[in-house]
Amino acid sequence: MAQKPAITPGPAPDPTPPQAPQGKPSRLSPARYPMFESFQYRDFRWLWMGGLVSFMAMNMQMITRGWLVLRLQDDSPLALALVMLSFAAPQTFVSLIGGALADRLPRKYMVIVSQSGNALMTLLLGILDFTGVIEFWHVLLIGVGNGSMMAFNMPSRAAIVTEIVPERSLVNAISLNNSGMNLTRIIGPALAGFLIVFIDTSGVFFIVTGIYVFAVLSMFMVKAGSTAASRSRKSIAGDIKAGIGYAFSDARLKGLVLLALISTLFGFSFWALMPAWAREALNVQSDGLGMLMMIMGVGALAGTLGLAGIRNLKFKGRVLLASCLIWGVALAIFSQLTSYAAAVPFLLVIGVVSSLFMSLNMTLLQVLAAPEMRGRMTSINMMTFGAMPLSSLPFGAAAERIGTPDALMISGILLGSLTLIFALSNRTFRNIQ
Repeated sequence: MAQKPAITPGPAPDPTPPQAPQGKPSRLSPARYPMFESFQYRDFRWLWMGGLVSFMAMNMQMITRGWLVLRLQDDSPLALALVMLSFAAPQTFVSLIGGALADRLPRKYMVIVSQSGNALMTLLLGILDFTGVIEFWHVLLIGVGNGSMMAFNMPSRAAIVTEIVPERSLVNAISLNNSGMNLTRIIGPALAGFLIVFIDTSGVFFIVTGIYVFAVLSMFMVKAGSTAASRSRKSIAGDIKAGIGYAFSDARLKGLVLLALISTLFGFSFWALMPAWAREALNVQSDGLGMLMMIMGVGALAGTLGLAGIRNLKFKGRVLLASCLIWGVALAIFSQLTSYAAAVPFLLVIGVVSSLFMSLNMTLLQVLAAPEMRGRMTSINMMTFGAMPLSSLPFGAAAERIGTPDALMISGILLGSLTLIFALSNRTFRNIQ
């Protein structure tokens, strides 16, 4: 077995876990309600608020950018996939650097700098759109910038949670963070879809810029993450190599990364193709597309809140596998529907199981990894999301030939089949508690 690399811890953060407020909690205290227990920590409340507005901006930008691309490229599913490529591909490479930096630089300031970069690039996109000089390559180039900032942001944002709440509360804290993200999936797309009708895509981009600025200001209120998590004597490349070696020296961590890759390749293709599917299958406009994304967000919120309310979830490995399997089956059936009413329950199911999978996968990565490796474990997990274009691009091309519904059905079948094969051949993973 490969030796786990030695890391010299820095003088901070304090290894002593945060302490919950002492004394009997009041009726309104989060400590009285298991689902919201992490809100008793001040830093977590500010981190959650910053994440809420940040993901609100991201979801609004995603739906607006997709609608802009449909206008620029004559409703092309392949163009949508290319935009997804521009956003996701940088995460394959930049996330490893972001993870290494998250384990050696103050995580709070990594989040602030990356969010500021997102605000500036979204402002530029809005100006180009408003002045009428916007071209497809502009959207692609700014997508690369947004994706790179996300790759710097997420490892630090995820790892800083472990500096705020004790390990016993990580499932709750990560689930609540994802609940905030899923809440924005309900509000963000619907809000953006309706706003496009009144202020066009450029107006929405300007609003998104302002939301990113608020996210930056919220992070300044967080006290945790102001000092480096470790003091490594290696180069950035050495830290990246050590992180990859660490992940693959543990069968459980390796399984989590592999399962995340499977879900990314075959479960998230519908994110890129949803606007095209909505046009082909239901013939909806931007507001109708926003409502569809909102419905899926409702399911996702229910999934993460449900997970947050469970204090001692057992058989986590089996729950993770079951959620991924159900995801594949639901996606395959959903793709063939032609009725708005029939699509709603399947969107809810996809929202529940996909969010449960993402929350539980991230929680297990943080719990099973050593504290000085958590930024890099998050970045390796993010790197799998950078592989999304490896599926969205060919599925986008397939959608051009056989139609978006059939392309999504193939995606769902592959997700379910590969998850089942993985489950049957990985007993160690099935037994993760």
